[in-house]
Amino acid sequence: MQTPLYKFHPEDYDVVYDPAEDSFLLLDALESELECIKRAKPLVCVEIGPGSGIIITALAKALGYGNSHFVGVDINPHACRMTKRTSELNSCHMDVVNMDLLGSFASGAVDLLIFNPPYVATSAGGELLEEQIDQFARDRHELVKSWAGGFDGMAITNKVLEDLDRILAPGALFYLLLSAENKPQEVMKGLSRRQFDCEIIIDRKIRGEHLYVLKIRRKRPK
Repeated sequence: MQTPLYKFHPEDYDVVYDPAEDSFLLLDALESELECIKRAKPLVCVEIGPGSGIIITALAKALGYGNSHFVGVDINPHACRMTKRTSELNSCHMDVVNMDLLGSFASGAVDLLIFNPPYVATSAGGELLEEQIDQFARDRHELVKSWAGGFDGMAITNKVLEDLDRILAPGALFYLLLSAENKPQEVMKGLSRRQFDCEIIIDRKIRGEHLYVLKIRRKRPK
């Protein structure tokens, strides 16, 4: 999977997350899983928070048109416009929707779900972490939402995990990026108790962070 063409205008850097190491780790993970994804033949492929749009666009290019439909959903309208621009630069058709997470999707609608969430811990016991205050002051509101993850960095991710039973179609695949501070092993144990199979398919240490990509799907009946 090649990194798609994308173009930031000067004003975009203040309001849209610029692809970084976590983005490229997720691309590598999806490339390693591409044959598995093709075998699953997903009809509805959704990325939450696509930002620049490089992940969902790379996937659309790799899977081709076929019967798959690609959707990016982002609470940030600037990211929606950027994702649409990236898809058009790469001649990929997809829908981009300005909305919060997955609440507007019908039950069982998603066959392939991808999420690089805001995973940075920005509060402890409800208090803002001191080391984050300057960053909040520098970032505009829209950009803060791309990285600020609240308590344990899991505030937004937990909302998606709580919705998995409803949103995932039978046989669906979910690829989730987490950092070490999100306690991925505990996340996996919690999902296993809810009858999901979980495995770490790739991890990488970068600039003081240890990142993981989890593959999650419903347990098959015995």
